[in-house]
Amino acid sequence: MAKTDKEIVDLYFIRSEKAIEESENKYGSYIKTVAYNILYSLMDAEEVLSDTLLRTWNSIPPKKPSSLKMFLCKIARNLSFDRYKAKNTAKRGSGET
Repeated sequence: MAKTDKEIVDLYFIRSEKAIEESENKYGSYIKTVAYNILYSLMDAEEVLSDTLLRTWNSIPPKKPSSLKMFLCKIARNLSFDRYKAKNTAKRGSGET
């Protein structure tokens, strides 16, 4: 049975690794979709998912999000944009040769 967002956040607060598993089960495909729509790379989207879960683990506590889905989405979106910028900087040729 799927856990509610509040139950998952409570797992983060007691530092249970089950919180990461539950977050990935409930929102993993959503996070990958958000990342893929920015990066257009499945491999990068999977890395963003892993990074999002790690950053969430490090952020909760002290933060206590009211909407876990939006909290995860915001982290994934920011990580995706950072990765996109890193791949497309002028220093690296902006994709031109």
